[in-house]
Amino acid sequence: MAAEQEVAGGRSEGELGRSGPISASTRTFHRPVGPVAFDCVKVIVVRDGSAILFSEFGRRPVTVGDVILLCTNTLCGCEPEGHITVTTIYMDTDYLVDQVFWQHVGLLCDRLDARELASAMYVEPAQVLRLGEQRVGMVMPWLDELVRLTVDGHQYRKFNRVQALWFSLADMIAPFVRVSPVRLTRSQRERIRPTLPRHRRFNPLRTEARKIADLLRSDPARRWTLDDLAGEIHLSVSQMTRVFTDAFGKTPLAYLTIIRAEELAKLLRDNDLPIEAAMRQVGWHSRGHASQLFRQYVGITPVEYRRLSAVAA
Repeated sequence: MAAEQEVAGGRSEGELGRSGPISASTRTFHRPVGPVAFDCVKVIVVRDGSAILFSEFGRRPVTVGDVILLCTNTLCGCEPEGHITVTTIYMDTDYLVDQVFWQHVGLLCDRLDARELASAMYVEPAQVLRLGEQRVGMVMPWLDELVRLTVDGHQYRKFNRVQALWFSLADMIAPFVRVSPVRLTRSQRERIRPTLPRHRRFNPLRTEARKIADLLRSDPARRWTLDDLAGEIHLSVSQMTRVFTDAFGKTPLAYLTIIRAEELAKLLRDNDLPIEAAMRQVGWHSRGHASQLFRQYVGITPVEYRRLSAVAA
C-alpha cells in the first residue's frame, strides 16, 4: 500500500527531511495508499488521473483540478482509479499560525490568540476544493519550481522565492477554502514575542504517537512520567520517546509543557484565579519553575501576561 512512482524529483513522504517550514513533492500512485496522518497541514493538488479519497468527510472522488486541504493530524488515504499524480505541499503549523497572526495583527493579543483563531476558523479537518482544471493548470509551473527548490535543498538560499510561490498558490486557493465566521474584537491588542519555531521532520504519525498526544491533551494536570506514557502504548521509554519525537518534533514532556502554557494563558485571560492557583490547575506546582517554562514558550512571565491581558480588555 505504499507509494509508487516518483516524478519531478519528488521524494516519498517518509523521506521528506527537515528542510524548512515548507516542503513539496510530486508523485504518481497506482495502488491504494494510507490512511496516514501528519503533524502538519497538507495541500494536495491533483495534476493527472483520479482517485477515491477517504478521510473525515467520508469518501470523495477527486480528479484533475481538485485541491485537497488536510489539517494537522487528519487521517487520509486514497484508492487510485488507474493512477493519480499529485503535488503535495507540507506546511509547518507554527509557520501558518504566524501568518494568521500577522494577517490579524491589529486585533490579536499574541500567537496563542492566533492559534485559537485558526482553530476557530478552520473547523473542517479535511476539504476538497474544486478549483477546476484551468486554474490548476495555471499553477503547475509554480508547483514544479516549489518542488525543485525544496527537494534540492535550496530553500535557505531561495527562501523568499519559496515563500513567494506559496503566497501565490495560497492566493489562488484561499477563496475556495471553507472557514467558519469568527467575530474579532478590539479587546485583543497587545503583542508579545513570537514562540520559537520547531525543528523537525515531516513524517507520518504513528498511532502510538497520536494516542500519547491525546492523553496529554486530555489531562495536562496529571503528573505524567515517561514510564506512564510508555505503558499506555506498550513500548519501552526509549521507543516511545523516539516515536513521539519523530512525529511531533519534541519530546512528550516538552509537548506537555506547551499544552500547559496554552492552558495557563487561557486561565490568566479568562478568569481572576490567583496565578499560583492557575498554575496548579494546569499541573505546575512550583511557581518559579512554571514562570520559567511559561516565559520560554510565550515570551513573557505569567504576571506580565495577565497585566497585558487586563490592559487589552
